[in-house]
Amino acid sequence: MQRPLVEAGEIVQLLTRVLWLAVRHPFGYWGEVRDLMFETLRRCWLPVIISTTALGFAGPGMQGGSLYSVLGIPDRLGSFLLMASVREFAPWIDAMIVAGVMGTAIAADLGARRIREEIDAMEVLGVDPVRTLVLPRIVAVTLMTGLLEVFALVCGVIGGYIAAVPIFGATGAAFIGNFWSNATTTDMWGSIVKTLAFGLILSVVCCYKGLNAQGGPIGVGRAVNQAVVISFASIWIFNYVYTSALLGLNPDMQVFK
Repeated sequence: MQRPLVEAGEIVQLLTRVLWLAVRHPFGYWGEVRDLMFETLRRCWLPVIISTTALGFAGPGMQGGSLYSVLGIPDRLGSFLLMASVREFAPWIDAMIVAGVMGTAIAADLGARRIREEIDAMEVLGVDPVRTLVLPRIVAVTLMTGLLEVFALVCGVIGGYIAAVPIFGATGAAFIGNFWSNATTTDMWGSIVKTLAFGLILSVVCCYKGLNAQGGPIGVGRAVNQAVVISFASIWIFNYVYTSALLGLNPDMQVFK
């Protein structure tokens, strides 16, 4: 029981140090951040588009459409897509894909550097591995997770539209009008902020597990596995707290027009 609490404290300590380094001297690492952002986009854009479109179609689209058709209101499926896709599914899928693709790559890369003693050599030479290796990765993954959310939001709604209009007979104008009549500015910025937080959480966790890998190649594999599991669990816990607070502070979001 003690070890998970110790790791949680060390993860928070790493996050605090990274934020301090980023604010104290915000220069010298943006070139690597740019390269890592392009790498994240190259690896993740297609899985995000396919996954969010498919889940938007099969989840809130088909399941919600079946219920709304029974009630005789398929045209109002747009409001359900707002709640299901924009607020929950799109940010969640986006974060899961980035964690599975880039999070594992980061943990494996840093873990390999650790067992090859590259990080130890950097520390001996007086080079801060957190600023050199960790900071650019956290900044890049955090920003790119938020930017990929734009793809996720659009594709999730498109998936629901495909289910609502051709399959359940809703009119396109009614679907879109109902979506925007219920959408608020808080829904949009809240979804983006949530996803940025997801990216920050998963990148810090993966960097921490990579930096602390031990036990040779098997230890690197173990660190990657633990990084993904902890990232998922942390994101789910944060999502519960964040969504509860957002809805509690904005009760108008729970009123469907």
